Amino acid sequence: MIKRIAMLGLMLFAFGCLSWAQNKSFTGTVSDEHCGAKHAKASAAAETCVEKCVSGGAKYVLVSHGKVYQVDDQDKFKGMGGKAVKVTGSLTDSTITVADVSPVGGK
Repeated sequence: MIKRIAMLGLMLFAFGCLSWAQNKSFTGTVSDEHCGAKHAKASAAAETCVEKCVSGGAKYVLVSHGKVYQVDDQDKFKGMGGKAVKVTGSLTDSTITVADVSPVGGK
């Protein structure tokens, strides 16, 4: 009986770990770590500012629903600064491990 309970507990733990690491979708605007939520809305001015900051050494971030998320794969965001995007990936603390990035709204 104890073995069955232990096995059930192990299976539930493993299932929880798998579901925790699943990819989720986030929509928002690509900003940079210096400006953060200042670029919560996509615009031409945001595009110029973000790309300038990134070329100066800042990292891309995602602003979604007022929260700023770090993103692990900076190369996937090149040319998307200041634009509305959909990011698919897994979240750990405030960092998204990015699987895919795509523009929102055909831009």
